[in-house]
Amino acid sequence: MPRYFFDIHDGQLQRDVDGTECADFDAARREAMISLPDVARWEIPSDGDRQTYTVVVRDAAGAPIYTATLTFTGLRLSEAAE
Repeated sequence: MPRYFFDIHDGQLQRDVDGTECADFDAARREAMISLPDVARWEIPSDGDRQTYTVVVRDAAGAPIYTATLTFTGLRLSEAAE
C-alpha cells in the first residue's frame, strides 16, 4: 500500500514524518477530511475566536497532492453573557 503524509497547519506546521498507509488517493483524501475535526476538537483557537486548520497530504515522494481546510469562527453576541 502507498504511504501518504499528513502535514497539519494550525498556526504552526506539524510535519508528518511517519506517514500512513492508505489504499489509494481517495482513501488518503478521506483520511485528511476525517483528521481536521479531530485536530480542531483539541486545539483552542490561538487568535481569539478564529482559527484555520489545514491538512496537506503528500505522496511518498513528498509532493503535495491534496489539501483541505477547516475554519472555526466564534462571535460573542451579547455583553450580558458573563
